[in-house]
Formats: sequence, structure tokens, C-alpha cells
Amino acid sequence: MASSLVKIDLHIIFHVKSTSVVMRHEDLPRIFQYIGGVIKELGGIPFIVGGVCDHIHILTTLPKSLALTDFIRDIKANSSKWIKEIDVRYSRFFWQDGYGAFSVSPSLTEKTISYIRYQEEHHKSRTFEEEYKLFLEAYGITYDTKYVFSD
Repeated sequence: MASSLVKIDLHIIFHVKSTSVVMRHEDLPRIFQYIGGVIKELGGIPFIVGGVCDHIHILTTLPKSLALTDFIRDIKANSSKWIKEIDVRYSRFFWQDGYGAFSVSPSLTEKTISYIRYQEEHHKSRTFEEEYKLFLEAYGITYDTKYVFSD
């Protein structure tokens, strides 16, 4: 084959460190926009970036030139540095080290976009921990509750 053709869609989730300040609701739109820009610079296609004050959801393509861990590391490092520059209250802002990354079939792209778009609604009836456990269970990922939510 003369060229490498790749399209891997991912739903990425990561949380603010428990010792960090959370993001203010009014700052979320520009934080999401910034993260989308980081993804584009890294060679990914951000379908949507959303979430709530304590965690982020991203639906994106994985750039074919980056390993997943490098891609997420770069998103988190760049956005964390930028968030700290928004306001002095974010001087001690940090993302948790871990993350969740789940493959998304093209047939579920629109459903996933809708899910991310309406995060505030979802979290009126479900905590982040409940939501995240449902993802882990749906994907058959074995986890230890003792470690999955710790910094």
C-alpha cells in the first residue's frame, strides 16, 4: 500500500485533580475552544469538546502520527498551562494523571456528540464516578475502585 490511511475516533475523558480548583462555568466555552485548537495543531479533528466544571469529554480523531498517550499528554499539558494563564485563581490548576479513551464507531458519532453536548443535563442525575463506571463496564474494562478515582 502506497500510503497510510487511518481514522480512529475516540471519546476521551479526563478529570480535574482533586487538589485543584475546578473550572468556572463561565470559562468553559473558551477552555473547550482552546482544547479544540490544541487538537487541531496536533493533527486531530475535534468533533466536540465539552464537559462540566470538574471534567472534560472530547470526541476527536487520533492523529496517525501520534501515540494515544502522547496525544492526551499534549492536550492536557497545553491546556493546563493555558488555563493557569486565564486568571490567578487557576494558578494551582491541574488535570489528574489518568484518563479514559474509548473507541467510537462512525455510526455512533452523532449520538456521542449529543452526549457530550448535554453533559450538564446528564450530571443533574448522575455523578462523574457513576458515569465513568458505566463507560468502563460498557467497554469491559476491569478496574479497581480503590485506584480509578484517585489522583
